[in-house]
This record gives sequence, structure tokens and C-alpha cells, in this order.
Amino acid sequence: MVKADFFVAVLFISAALMLSAHTQAKSFNGFDLSNSLIDKKDIIQGGPPRDGIPAISAPVYVSASDASFLKSEDIILGIEINGVALAYPRHIMNWHELVNDEINGVAFLISYCPLCGSGMAFSSKVAEQRLTFGVSGLLYNNDLIFYDQQTESLWSQIERRAIAGKYAGEKLQQLYLEHTSWQDWQAKHPKTKVLSEQQGFKRNYRHDPYTGYDTSSQVFFKTLRQAPDDFHSKEKVLGLQINDSAKAYPFSELKKHGLANFEDELGGVRYRVIWNEGAGSATVKALNSELVLTPTVAFWFAWYNFHPETEVFYAKPN
Repeated sequence: MVKADFFVAVLFISAALMLSAHTQAKSFNGFDLSNSLIDKKDIIQGGPPRDGIPAISAPVYVSASDASFLKSEDIILGIEINGVALAYPRHIMNWHELVNDEINGVAFLISYCPLCGSGMAFSSKVAEQRLTFGVSGLLYNNDLIFYDQQTESLWSQIERRAIAGKYAGEKLQQLYLEHTSWQDWQAKHPKTKVLSEQQGFKRNYRHDPYTGYDTSSQVFFKTLRQAPDDFHSKEKVLGLQINDSAKAYPFSELKKHGLANFEDELGGVRYRVIWNEGAGSATVKALNSELVLTPTVAFWFAWYNFHPETEVFYAKPN
């Protein structure tokens, strides 16, 4: 059964949409979409205004030993750059969606869209300019659209590109990010730092505003297409895009397959798929050590909407 918080969220967003129909929705939260690369009718005002969901731009961390607020099964987004490992708990990302960060001079963005279950990391440098990102309050295919404070260009998370503004058409460089359990990440990175719950905002981070959403077949807003019902709409998939080819590895199929790792190929590139049933996580590693692949974990409906021609991995029948 879908829990109460999910229905409360649906009612809140519906009310917000009705109240803002003649103001915020028409103005697209003040952003200029005159050169939008996608149909403006497909860009939706998600309820909160621009920066109504506050991005974190001065992140505070604690050591792994001081992260007593985390449970072993908690989901985190983990990144390692130049030997420094950082963990971003999903229950904090639910309330902020974006973290502007830097490791040893490498500026990057951690993004998480609760409606699509998609966690992705990107370089913050575009065309030699370092950008700082905020939450626009707009959505496309239920997915997060963020903006950069320097030019107010709008960026689609899963599309990995700017869809309007000065940088329209410009691609973001996606970085490797793991979507796994705290226990798994800490075991692999014992010296990791963890995004603290003390970020200067008054939030009950342990209260999940999306309770019940990931088990419901419903989505908040319209999508461009209906995902095939081979899988639950919120089935987690490991999505991989290589050039113009895309493939989805549904977690249920990986579980049926039963192998902790196996080789596969997409777009002429061979790689190893790594499945960790205990952590409820999956990733890929290129067999060519010089090549870094950047998979994305997301809900099935979201991956399909952005990659309708995606291949799908199915476990071989016994």
C-alpha cells in the first residue's frame, strides 16, 4: 500500500500547480526559454519555486567514524577523485538535490532526482568556465532541471546537456558515481568523508518526503512516453550509454541472473557488469583500464523515457 506521505506530496504538488497556473508556470520560474531545445509544453513547474529546494554550495563533512547518523543499509552516492572519497547520503540529497563541490581543484556537481531515482555526477567546468548550479523548480519527463548561476542556462540531468540559455546544446561531462549502501561504500573506502546532516538548514533529514513513492507505480507528472510494463515503473535499473547506444540492466534481472560479475558489450566497448545483491547495487567497469564508463542508476520509467531505443538485459532462462 502506498504510504500517506506519498499522497500528501501528490496533493501538495497538485495544489501548487493550480495556484501557480497563471504566474509561475507561464514564466517558467523566471527563466528564459526562448531558445529551448525541447518543446516548452513538456517543461513543467514542479511546485517549489526557483531555489525552493536549496542546493548545497558549502558542503560540510564528517569522517566515517563520526557518521553515526548513518545505518549500514542507507543508500549513498559515492565518488572518488584524486584518491579522496566522499559519500552523499540519499536521505540528505532528497532535500537538496544538488551539491556543488570540489576536490583538490577539481570542481564537480552531485545531483539526485528523487522523482527519477537518478544520481549523477558532473564536472562543473563547461567551455572553460566554472559553473555553480541551483535547483530551477522545473522538470522534464519528471526529471530534475537545474540551472547555472553564471548564465542561467537550464540543464537536464539525465539528458546531460543544457536545454535553454547561453549554453543550450552544450554537454556536461558525466563523472563516475556509485549508487550503493553505506556499508558497501565504507568497506571499500574506510577513509571516506560523509556529507553531514549539519548543513545550516532546518531539516528533519530522517523524514522522507517521498515515502511510498518508490513502491507506487504512479509518477507525479506526465512523461513523453509510457515505459513498457515488462518491469515495475520504479524498478531500479543500471543504465549505460556509450555513444548512441544505451542499455538497461534491471536489478530484478541481475538478481535472477545470479552472477556477481560478467562481461557484456555495448557500442563496440566490452566491460564487466558488477552486481552486489547484498548492497542492492550495480555498476560497470571497462575492460580497457584507460577507459572510464559512467553508468546511471535510475527508475525504469525514467531511463526508458530518455532512452526509448535502449537495449534491455534479461537473465537467461534456466
